[in-house]
Amino acid sequence: MNTAVSDIEIIKAKTTKINDVDFEHLSFGKTFSDHMLVCDYKNGKWQAPKIMPYQPITLDPAAKIFHYGQSVFEGMKAYKDDNNDIFLFRPLDNWKRLNISSKRLAIPELPEHYFMDGLKALLKLDSDWIPKTAGSSLYIRPFIFASGNGFHASPSDEYKFIIACAPSGSYFAGKVKVLIEETYSRSANGGVGFAKAGGNYAGQFYPTQLAIEKGYNQVIWTDDNTHEYIEEAGAMNIFIRINDTLITGPTSDRILDGITRKSIIELAKAEGIAVDVRKITVHEVVNAAKNGTLKEMFGAGTAAVISPISGFGYHGEDFDLPKLENSYASSLKKKITDIQTNKSKDPFGWRYKV
Repeated sequence: MNTAVSDIEIIKAKTTKINDVDFEHLSFGKTFSDHMLVCDYKNGKWQAPKIMPYQPITLDPAAKIFHYGQSVFEGMKAYKDDNNDIFLFRPLDNWKRLNISSKRLAIPELPEHYFMDGLKALLKLDSDWIPKTAGSSLYIRPFIFASGNGFHASPSDEYKFIIACAPSGSYFAGKVKVLIEETYSRSANGGVGFAKAGGNYAGQFYPTQLAIEKGYNQVIWTDDNTHEYIEEAGAMNIFIRINDTLITGPTSDRILDGITRKSIIELAKAEGIAVDVRKITVHEVVNAAKNGTLKEMFGAGTAAVISPISGFGYHGEDFDLPKLENSYASSLKKKITDIQTNKSKDPFGWRYKV
């Protein structure tokens, strides 16, 4: 029998933290709402989800998440319009991708109604935590990890699914300067690069830190074999505009099927922008920068939506991108955020009213 919103057990916090929050100056992902959703997998099935006050988790030192890294997550946002109605953006895509990631890491897949009904109940309970300041939103982090105990190298027999929320301001301020990676790889063929696995991000931190020490903000990842092909920008998908064509690499074992990425492709095509989903070489990008046909590069992901790249480094040489008054990045970002925040029509059916 499916769980309905009304069936979810809710344990309300005795006091609220909301009065201590400065909603005009929110850092990204550092302030958390009053409640969280928790759902346990044990005895071969997912148990009924419940909502409780946001609190620490107690785990045994032998919990398998610490030893074998079975952990997947999603990133979502909730928005409020002028009528205080709550909206999500393509939430079923997040649920589907969470299960795609889970399957790859041998984690039991989560029923849709647990995800959606639990999320809706949580958002209604913590609706006052959804900021209305321009550029702000309630960032939502659904995640699953291995909570069963044991040192044996095998999948866990118990898991926890949690949804926690963080009212947040804009993820990035300004443009970023990136370094095209020539040594390290984010992922490999046959690996877990297409999954939102926690370990994927852990492996990015060291090469990114090396780039920061050289004066860059982020890394452009290249393929694991030859380092000839552009793949992703930090923790985001990447788009490159050469002349008036927007280019992005195809999804694969190595590249995340980003929801913002899919939305940009569909929206750009609807706007009459030429979109080319294909492999693109570092050589092609460098040549375009040298001959003036490289117009834009930007990252695409849930947190920042679109993050413009101001320049890149490669082989010890730096290249600056032109400053455009009417960039694809700014136009597409505005159109997506207007849909997300119910400021424009949604011909694609992406907006989901809670």
